[in-house]
Amino acid sequence: MGEDAFTEHRPLLFTIAYEMLGSATDAEDVLQESYLRWSAVDPATVEHPRAYLVRVVTRQALNHLRAVKARREEYVGAWLPEPIRTAPEVGEDVILAESVSMAMMLVLETLNPTERAVFVLHDVFGYPHGEIAASIGKSEVTVRQIAHRARRHVHARRRRFEPDSDGTREIVRRFLLAAATGEVQTLMDLLAPDVVQISDGGGKVVAARRPITGRDDVARFVLRVIRTSAATTQVEHTTYNGMPAARFMTGGELDWLVAFEIHNGRITGLYGVRNPDKLHRADTVHPLDRGEA
Repeated sequence: MGEDAFTEHRPLLFTIAYEMLGSATDAEDVLQESYLRWSAVDPATVEHPRAYLVRVVTRQALNHLRAVKARREEYVGAWLPEPIRTAPEVGEDVILAESVSMAMMLVLETLNPTERAVFVLHDVFGYPHGEIAASIGKSEVTVRQIAHRARRHVHARRRRFEPDSDGTREIVRRFLLAAATGEVQTLMDLLAPDVVQISDGGGKVVAARRPITGRDDVARFVLRVIRTSAATTQVEHTTYNGMPAARFMTGGELDWLVAFEIHNGRITGLYGVRNPDKLHRADTVHPLDRGEA
């Protein structure tokens, strides 16, 4: 019975852990730790297994996040979340799709661990302040204050979001074709004036260490990368983090992965992950679930 409850709620538990940590690897570690704790409990003594499991995962994720926070501050170059392959239908739940998007995950990274936990549990998963208070060991009044502060912070920094769709995937296909064939004007037309390109190499592979902003500079960067790699690279179109994405394969191995943020028919963000430590789970499709709080 205990294992069945954990298995039943696993997509929800993974989604919570991933949104709190920004890493599928760390989220899986948290789920493993949480399962060991769950397996030591007599299920008959737990009246509401899902609420109990969410509480355990939240506490484990908070502990993990506090431990890795300093490590991330020393990260070489720009940091991006570990990308997760998502089913195209994740876009049917816009709140879920936006919550795991690269842009939102970067905003969540600017919150402190407690603010992040409260925002994720309340604004994404809909848990009431009282339940969150029990999960993080704070009073309900304190949780309300944290939620207000975190929400104001996130809303001030969140980017416009459009979930993955046939239309957004078509824009990505046209963009990559224009880059490969050197059609500069088409490339420029598909980029928003304030487009941002972020590369994450983690200091282990060649990647731009600072964000590149503006249509002209991003276009030049994309054309330069395509020119130096097009002959040996194959491109696969797919969905990551609820966003249209492209996998660039060299010699049958995933070399880099780019997720595209699109709004009103133009690309507003390109998020390129090359750090090999963040690509080793890139083939796994992760079922995501917000549950019913």
